[in-house]
Formats: sequence, structure tokens, C-alpha cells
Amino acid sequence: MAGSRAPPVYGVLVAILVTGQMNLTPGVVGARQHLLDTQLRTLSFGRDGYTLSPPPAIASDRDLVAFIDRLNAEGVTVFRRLSPPVLIAWMEQASREAAAYYASLDPFAPARFGVSWAGELISANWFDVARDLTERWHHQQQIRLAVAESADTVHAPSANAARNLRAIMTPTQYHPVLDCFMRALPFHYRSLSAPSGSTVRIHVSGECGGDWYLYRADVWLLSSEPPGAITTTVSIPEELAWRIFTKGIAREDAGTHVHVSGDVTLGTHVLDMVAIVG
Repeated sequence: MAGSRAPPVYGVLVAILVTGQMNLTPGVVGARQHLLDTQLRTLSFGRDGYTLSPPPAIASDRDLVAFIDRLNAEGVTVFRRLSPPVLIAWMEQASREAAAYYASLDPFAPARFGVSWAGELISANWFDVARDLTERWHHQQQIRLAVAESADTVHAPSANAARNLRAIMTPTQYHPVLDCFMRALPFHYRSLSAPSGSTVRIHVSGECGGDWYLYRADVWLLSSEPPGAITTTVSIPEELAWRIFTKGIAREDAGTHVHVSGDVTLGTHVLDMVAIVG
């Protein structure tokens, strides 16, 4: 969280918005408005301590999701009024200010909101900042898909660098996103029973991927190292993993590209995991 410069993911976001201005679908328009809205809300609610009047009544995860969904819808509606040049200029400024704000935080102090998709009512700042990174990363990829830059053309000499699906699918930018997503695993598997000692290995292939281990003790626990004998292995292509965890691909379509060895019920359960709010 050190440093106040906008991370590379922000700069590439601005680039894709600029290059995509003449080829925008309704989905892209809504995504870019949503990204600006959430950035400004971070600064308003987090940095500036602004509160809504009356404050929202949040007593459960369902209340939080409903509150966030309402804010998201309102933000997209409001920012439809902005021209692309104005929206992009605001995005550049807000990104720099958000980076400085994040750098000022104590990583281990409690964040304003818990990361609900990981089952946390209270989360540390570092986790909330990581969650924000995943939001900005996956919405960028959604924009690239929407402006018709496909995985089949990313290596073509004429492919635009900003619109290339691999522009931010690098070990330094994508692996941290995957690592954050995987923190949803214990909460997602909480209702699934298995013999004590059962270990599910989630393997994401490719240079940005890696291995994560879900171990059954009294509850499901996440580990970066195998705690024992692996009973089930799930192999997911890296180009597909982010789409699975952000509701970007149908379960049936994802299943044709995912390989499970061992307990099929345990393995395929990951296909239903969602690591976004809503």
C-alpha cells in the first residue's frame, strides 16, 4: 500500500476508456460510469468521512448487498450525464487521489466495510484495498471483452495495446487479483461437508496462476501450502478464472474447460463461487 502514484491498473484503465470511446456498447458505458462512481465514493466515504443522511440501516450481509446495489445503480444513472472526455478526466484525477488515500491507511486497521463475499463483517484495510483492486481489474477485462478484443487476436501485430486482453493479465497485476478472489473459498465452502483432512487444490494454470489449498478441519481453511494429502484437484485456465468468480461466464460453459480429479462434488463447487458484491 506504499506510494501515492496511481497503480498501473489505473493508467491502463484510462487508456482503454480513451481508445474505446468510438466503440462503446451499453455494458461498457455502464462499467466506466460505475468505476468512476465507486472511486469517488471511496474518497467521499473513506478519506473524507462523509456519511449519507439518513445513514443506511445495515444489520446483515443482505442489507449491505442491497445498499451497495442501490448506490451502484444510482451512480450509473447520475454519471450518464457526463461526456466521455469529462468522465475520463475525472477518472484520472480520482485514481491519483485514491492511490494517495490508500497509501495513507494503516493496512491492519479495520476498513469501513467488511468484505462480504469472504464472509467478513469486519475486514482489515489491506483486504478492502485488495478487493477494490479486483473490482478495477475485472471491470477492465469486461470492457475489453465488450469492445470485441478477443483472446484469439491478442497476439496479432495490429492489436491495440490498451484493448489487449493481456494488457493487465500479467503476474504482477493478475496474480494478486486471483489471490484475493481465493479468500472467498472458505466462506463459499462453509455449508459443504467433507471428512476431516480433506484437501482441495485449486490450480490456476498459466504464468499468472498458482495453487491454493482448501483444507477441512473443524471448518474449511485456506492455505498457500498443502497441509496434507490432496484429495481433490481443480484445474482452471487463467483466462477463465476471473470470469468464473465474477459471474462473467455460465457455470455450464466454464465446466467444459475446468478439469476435476478426485471428489467431483467438492471440485465443481468452486464453479459457483462469487467474489464480488451482489
